[in-house]
Amino acid sequence: MLTGLTGLPIATTREQLRAELAAAPARTAVVMTMGAMHEGHASLLRAARACADFVIATVYLNPLQFGVGEDLDRYPRTLDADVEVCRHEGVDVVFAPTEEDMYPDGGPQVTVDPGPLGDVLEGASRPGHFAGVLTVVSKLLHLTGLPAATYFGEKDWQQLVLVRRMVTDLELGTDIRGVPIARDDDGLALSSRNRYLDLADRQAATVLSRALAAGRAAQDRGAEAVLSAAHNVMLTERRATLDYLHLAAPDLGPVPEDGGEARLLIAARVGPTRLIDNAPILLGP
Repeated sequence: MLTGLTGLPIATTREQLRAELAAAPARTAVVMTMGAMHEGHASLLRAARACADFVIATVYLNPLQFGVGEDLDRYPRTLDADVEVCRHEGVDVVFAPTEEDMYPDGGPQVTVDPGPLGDVLEGASRPGHFAGVLTVVSKLLHLTGLPAATYFGEKDWQQLVLVRRMVTDLELGTDIRGVPIARDDDGLALSSRNRYLDLADRQAATVLSRALAAGRAAQDRGAEAVLSAAHNVMLTERRATLDYLHLAAPDLGPVPEDGGEARLLIAARVGPTRLIDNAPILLGP
């Protein structure tokens, strides 16, 4: 068991985590991260702290969810800074396992199949990504004792939908709670990958949130108007290459024909960096 400079326990093995959980109060909550924490992660930790007696933060850079040619090797690794964020937000224990401890027999032979929703949007652009996500989320839920609640950011909306589906279908019994997207003052959704952006790309990246805002402004005119307005804004930024712009029901099913709640999702590459964002839409007829 490690202890941070602030005295916060850092469990690096499942045995150490099990010892910490043995004395924990009944109502626990978990926030799962890949590290490189920012204010968005802090907002998740605050939400968990407000509702639980014992908060566990996991810091694990999961190789299963990275595809060939993605940024696993250069993804920021900032454990000391992450522990300080956790201490500041009142976390009770940090679980920061090694790859050998998470996958003691090497890569798993059995993984969680995300189903048809795992092959669209992010799944189409990143084949196998959601199998990796759901597998590690399932493992971490069990390693942390199937907590009363687990908190995920709404920026990864498709991930949130799929985790909820998995928890329901597999009877895992934890409450999956979404926390609204944290944004910078200029509207850019906070992301660990934002640190890859140079100054010009950082300014250009705001086109994603501006496109979403244009779509929301057109929501009273229906689905086609939402998509058209958002797409027109994307065309104004030459540094951004659109991957997808998609309008769906909140569960990512078909858009409601008679109006109502929907979700507008976007992914684009700005320079060498791929970014995602989304926004709630209330469609008019």
